[in-house]
Amino acid sequence: MAEGEKGVQPAAVDRRCTTKYVFVSGGVASSLGKGIISASLGKLLQNRGFRVTIQKLDPYINIDPGTLNPYEHGECYVTEDGAETDLDLGHYERFLNQPTSRQNSVTTGQIYQSVIHKERRGEYLGKTVQVIPHVTDEIKRRIMLLGSKGQYDVVITEIGGTVGDIESLPYIEAVRQLKWDLGEGNTVFIHLTLVPYLNASGELKTKPTQHSVKELLENGIQPDVLVLRTEHALSADLRKKVALFCNVQPENVVESIDVPTIYEVPLRMRAERLDMAVLRKLQLPVESAPELVVWKSFLDRFYHPKHTVRIALVGKYVELADAYKSIHESLIHGGAANRCRVECTSISSEKLDASTAPVLLQGFDGILVAPGFGHRGIEGKLEAIRYAREQGIPFLGICLGMQCSVVEFARHVLGIADASSREWVRATTEPVIDLMENQKGVTELGGTMRLGAYPCELTPGSRAAEAYGTLQISERHRHRYEFNDSYLDRFNAAGMVATGRNPATNLVEVVEIPAHPWFVGVQFHPEYKSTVVSPHPLFVAFVRASMQKRKKVAE
Repeated sequence: MAEGEKGVQPAAVDRRCTTKYVFVSGGVASSLGKGIISASLGKLLQNRGFRVTIQKLDPYINIDPGTLNPYEHGECYVTEDGAETDLDLGHYERFLNQPTSRQNSVTTGQIYQSVIHKERRGEYLGKTVQVIPHVTDEIKRRIMLLGSKGQYDVVITEIGGTVGDIESLPYIEAVRQLKWDLGEGNTVFIHLTLVPYLNASGELKTKPTQHSVKELLENGIQPDVLVLRTEHALSADLRKKVALFCNVQPENVVESIDVPTIYEVPLRMRAERLDMAVLRKLQLPVESAPELVVWKSFLDRFYHPKHTVRIALVGKYVELADAYKSIHESLIHGGAANRCRVECTSISSEKLDASTAPVLLQGFDGILVAPGFGHRGIEGKLEAIRYAREQGIPFLGICLGMQCSVVEFARHVLGIADASSREWVRATTEPVIDLMENQKGVTELGGTMRLGAYPCELTPGSRAAEAYGTLQISERHRHRYEFNDSYLDRFNAAGMVATGRNPATNLVEVVEIPAHPWFVGVQFHPEYKSTVVSPHPLFVAFVRASMQKRKKVAE
């Protein structure tokens, strides 16, 4: 739902206009925030009443990031329809408050796979298959696919990597061609660069931006808008200099200064009139837009909390914050909903054992055990869960975190010393977590897990049902292993109960310990559905339970 539907209605948009395309490229350095700028622009256009979607072009040759180590590429984000995608799609959803799909994610691997399949089927009629036109034509087809059904007024396309990368060249060439294919007024090129500050001379330097734009020009693209990342405010003279040397109108040189939170970027871009610059280039109505009421309310709660909680995030990829990006953002959303500042501390599960867990986890108001794969760091996760269970600390286990909670309970409450998961111990005699039936015989790793959204029915009166406020939910998954139903009666009798199940397969989706202040493990990934406008109910409830724990300790 567009934010305008919750407050002041945006101006009506002429739906007869053809789909327009915005391309966002980057230069000078990676990780400047193309995804955040794309999402912020999308939010501003959405607030004006335009139907917007954002897609990501990733230059790596993997089909998707599903088999990539999180240290390589950060979090693997999963869409409703089960696509494993880049983490930037999470930003798109969190800002626009609408789901993406597999069409929003394009990789070089997918492009070449499609081209090769067409060649094998003889669709190129014996011609020599080349990067131009065959690969670039496939890229253009994928870009325009989202806009082909008239579902969107504006499609924003983020081009991964930086200008000058060999891997990005086919994408740059494809969007160059699209400018002429679509005609004047139907495309906008935004280039994001860095203006570094040199402490030695006390100056902001524009030369890197000039070189980046020059490289873009050598590939046949003149940027319409420049977004300059900076740590210091840009003077009018500096903007004019950049405009002069880069052949861009001065009003289209946009400052993107560092801010405390990414959620302030849309307001900064609105103040810089980025959306107006884009609308003028696209020959779309430039009218006064409604205030971002809901967005500003979120920021007010974020900047002015009344409470504070400390959450321990236990995982094995904690050295890279992007490995758990959606979880970190969901905790921010859940905190803001409670007017609470969430101080999240990442703790490597490999550092936890029976002696260190009580020391490293002491003083936290809540413990979250993150998802993951493989046996590394498992014993540390089990110790974190045991500490949370025995000390009455609010606990949330996600995917592998939920499975670990089942194993820990089996070992230390049910007394099944050899309880384990077949993922870690294939020959275990007590597989309380077992391989899913439809995963047996699967040999290829990529794209073969249980992926995407599935329904779940919750037990009335459970913690999960209280959080959601409904008994029928749908959540996204990414797993191969499941709770072994043959142990269910023993778990229920001992105090860990299944409170959420898939209605079609009866797969256990949620486990809880009712006697505990707040102990919930979920097989799905709630972090994938939390947005600024719609914080996920489980994270809101988890933060609230952590606040109550802190208050009780203080009293």
